Amino acid sequence: MEKLFQYPLFLCLFYVAFSFSQTEKEYKINTIAFYNLENLFDYEDDPLIFDDDRTPEGKDHWTKEIYEAKLVNMAKVISEIGEDITSTSPALIGVSEIENRRVLEDLLNQKPLVNKDYGIVHFDSPDRRGIDVALLYQKRLFTPTNYKAYELIIYDDQDRSKRVYTRDQLLVSGMLDGEKINIIVNHWPSRSGGEERSRPKRIKAAELNKHIMDSLFSEDPYAKIITMGDLNDDPVSPSIKDVLKSKSERQDMKVKELYNPMENMYKKGLGTLAYRDAWNLFDQIIISTELTKKDYSSYRFYKAGIFNKNYLTTPHGQYKGYPFRSFVNGYTGGYSDHFPVYIYLIKEKISN
Repeated sequence: MEKLFQYPLFLCLFYVAFSFSQTEKEYKINTIAFYNLENLFDYEDDPLIFDDDRTPEGKDHWTKEIYEAKLVNMAKVISEIGEDITSTSPALIGVSEIENRRVLEDLLNQKPLVNKDYGIVHFDSPDRRGIDVALLYQKRLFTPTNYKAYELIIYDDQDRSKRVYTRDQLLVSGMLDGEKINIIVNHWPSRSGGEERSRPKRIKAAELNKHIMDSLFSEDPYAKIITMGDLNDDPVSPSIKDVLKSKSERQDMKVKELYNPMENMYKKGLGTLAYRDAWNLFDQIIISTELTKKDYSSYRFYKAGIFNKNYLTTPHGQYKGYPFRSFVNGYTGGYSDHFPVYIYLIKEKISN
């Protein structure tokens, strides 16, 4: 009796496997990422900004050799984000805390990136420290069609007539493999002076971000929008939950809404930077409704993650396990005080 039942069972299993193989689909996949590069300054003094510390004679003794070592480290990280899945570095990566276009050009000329043929979208922002945001894109994968820097107008808490100069928000629209994608790169005001006291500045930043997205939605309610950056707030902060009104689940989203895949990560205790033995998830990638659908005939969201390989964490000492930053009372040989974040976009390949 035992042998009589083995044969039909084998046929059944074979049929299931064969049926699955017939319906198995292939997908194109691209990585979209964001990385705070932790004060990527060149080593020359710019009289127009407050970069004196980041010079050979300055407090940080920021020499040509240290600058070049920092570039090598940053290029290594960027080249590896998503590489295990896509076999290449990110198609698009937003960056913050960069001094100027020169440091981006030097970064992209590093060995791990030079053959990827990245383009740059960058504007000098009015930030008093001279740090900007930018978007890097692989030219073979993405073609920018429009870009604009939106100025954030905010004022000092104590003196409402005194403007606080901070980073612009960068909007880049373009074609990713023939599909229109809108990217906003952010670096919102810091928590200097305390979270509560500085909160109104980030509320203003969120309102500007929402204004940009509302403008895109007014032209196309089904616009594919990705807003990313170091928001200096967590996914549950008022700027994100009350102003952007992001959702933590992608099911049943309505038109012109936002999904934040980082919120559930944060609730599980994950983060991109650490302070006083607590994790924050300031680095986020938030997407519009159209990217959350599960019809993969065009690019849709597949998965999000924090790129936190072992070499990016402090190996020992007081800050063991924290991001291995590049500068703590001198150059450390590290990387950044933030981990990068990323999402995968996928779409079904069309059979010939």
